[in-house]
Amino acid sequence: QLFDSTQTVIKEEMSPIKENKCLISIGNLYAGQYAVRYYHDENVNGKMETNIVGKPTEGYGFSNNVIGKFGSPPFEKWLFKIDGDKKIILKPTY
Repeated sequence: QLFDSTQTVIKEEMSPIKENKCLISIGNLYAGQYAVRYYHDENVNGKMETNIVGKPTEGYGFSNNVIGKFGSPPFEKWLFKIDGDKKIILKPTY
């Protein structure tokens, strides 16, 4: 999911993982601040699996590779600036 700075989802993409990488290209974005949230749908059921206490059992992450202590990190920490072409590398938590 790609969010704008108001925490509105503006794009949702899915792509297969090949050679331990998932590449997604999103074009035509205005300059501004954006954020990404993602998960590795290992069993391809369309939802993120969690254990009995709600902890994810599939890989997940946020832009800037921020990690929350008890749940998602604050949205402001996900935000990054776009003012032209940009490549970001995200590393999921498992």
